[in-house]
Amino acid sequence: MTTLDELRDWHRGLRAQFPIITGNPEQAYLDSAATSQKPRAVLETVQRYLTTGNANAGRGTYTWANATTALVERTRTRVARFLGDPAPQQHSGVHFVSGATEGLRAVALDWLPRHLRDGDEIIVPFADHQANALPWLEAQRLLARQGVRITVHELPYDPASHDYDHHALAELVTGRTAFVAATHVHHVYGGDMNVHRIRAAVGPGVPICLDAAQSVGHLPVDVAALDVDFVVFSGHKAMALPGTGAVWARNTRGPAFAPGGWSGTPNTSGIAGLEAALDWLDAAGPERIRRWNTALAARLTDGLRTLEPYEVLGCQSSLAADSAVQQREGIVTFRHRGIGSNDLGFVLASHGLMVRCDGHCQARAGESESSVRVSLHVYNSPEEVDLLLSVLRSL
Repeated sequence: MTTLDELRDWHRGLRAQFPIITGNPEQAYLDSAATSQKPRAVLETVQRYLTTGNANAGRGTYTWANATTALVERTRTRVARFLGDPAPQQHSGVHFVSGATEGLRAVALDWLPRHLRDGDEIIVPFADHQANALPWLEAQRLLARQGVRITVHELPYDPASHDYDHHALAELVTGRTAFVAATHVHHVYGGDMNVHRIRAAVGPGVPICLDAAQSVGHLPVDVAALDVDFVVFSGHKAMALPGTGAVWARNTRGPAFAPGGWSGTPNTSGIAGLEAALDWLDAAGPERIRRWNTALAARLTDGLRTLEPYEVLGCQSSLAADSAVQQREGIVTFRHRGIGSNDLGFVLASHGLMVRCDGHCQARAGESESSVRVSLHVYNSPEEVDLLLSVLRSL
């Protein structure tokens, strides 16, 4: 297991590149699962683009327009390469969207209806983010209006580990199973959901769509190893600007993915920022980012497990920092047994600790009670985690 001391110098160099962090030393931003902060390289790239070559893409023949068109196409290839696509654009495609929610909905409404037939079955996660549950139900209603009846099954969970129950999933699969939606890293429990086991459970022919909103930019994502058909993520959670995201489509199982309707003007400044963000993340090292985030999360869970009033959500076997069980990927969610989560959030904010306190946009089978979510990233420090634990201990 990585110790934080091994990466201290590396961390200091990266933290110094975030103006909002260095400019507010009295504040600790602990809400990166909602949106990440932006390194200077991204901010400067966007400003440079807007002040030296801003134009529309694919709609002009002058220099700025040509450069913007090239930027958009170059960033498509950059996204594919960042995701480990072994042969970008041979079969696969990258399509820009405003974020993971729009991307998942595009797969559900623009691709899934063309893939399904009457009597088909799909399996989707109802204890994850509602953005990875509601679009598939919307697709079911759309198809029903066309006379195509499909069955939607819930992706099974293991209540002990809060991972998917891959054995129960294998028993759920039939000859009519035509699609599975899943999540790479759970946005509440913080666990890597072991997507490779989903492929083993459903077999080689079933398309899998992966919500990677909490993994891209936080840990290495390798589409070749995952063997999924869609990877959907939000740029703003991966060091880029709000209003950016992408759908990577393998295009080898089922019809090729193509967003419906007229695409309109792309978010060119956002795409410029996304390219810069991926360059920054590659330079920082996704595996080192993961090691730092999991070590910070382990420091937090190790402290929380000794505090009797607090209940940490998710796998209880991985709370100790020296646990051999998979650690949380920078996301730790908990409740106080006597203080409401919103009240606890106000108390933490008064100490400069910015956390998320609500239901976390979970779908219908998720947690019914609000909780406090701490989500960490490379700009967070052990001292911030220790301050959080100190305040929680005082309550």
